[in-house]
Amino acid sequence: MASKLSQNFQTFTRIWYLVDGRGQVVGRLASMLSGILQGKIKPIYHPATDIGDHIVVINTSDVVFTGRKWQQKLYRHHTGYPGGLKEIVAD
Repeated sequence: MASKLSQNFQTFTRIWYLVDGRGQVVGRLASMLSGILQGKIKPIYHPATDIGDHIVVINTSDVVFTGRKWQQKLYRHHTGYPGGLKEIVAD
């Protein structure tokens, strides 16, 4: 049986994950990664604490959008100036 100190260290350590995004659907991948980033997969999860892990996603240019999202999905950001709303299509 592990000692209390080693259990505490294993529970609170931040683990690095390497995720391959090739062929993954964007929404499902994002929902899986959000739980890891928030720390919801750990048994000591509490919303007020920051116990999330680190994630590196590779091959993000090969992710999959379902349906016609490649043509219809818009990414919007604002420059901060009046009339500065910019839109970029996912293509």
